[in-house]
Amino acid sequence: MAEEFEFETVTLTDEEGVEREFDILATMELDGALYYALIPTDSEEDEYIVLKSESEESGEEVLVTIDDDAEFDRVAEAFDREMMLDYDEDDDAKTEN
Repeated sequence: MAEEFEFETVTLTDEEGVEREFDILATMELDGALYYALIPTDSEEDEYIVLKSESEESGEEVLVTIDDDAEFDRVAEAFDREMMLDYDEDDDAKTEN
């Protein structure tokens, strides 16, 4: 039987003003910055996007793309490792029951 997961959902507005909903798969603090792994709620794909949290002068949190390739690679790799560990732990729990 397939498991259903409930994710926290956020609505993001892109630069053209188009709103889209995303499920938050995970968050991670790395090197003093906060990152989000998100997947569109209407997506059939397993691929996620990674965005970085930044604070505006008003104090509002804004999620932005990561322009630095080295930073993006480091963060994406960390998310991949974390999600694989979570996946492996779920499999281990199922086999123990």
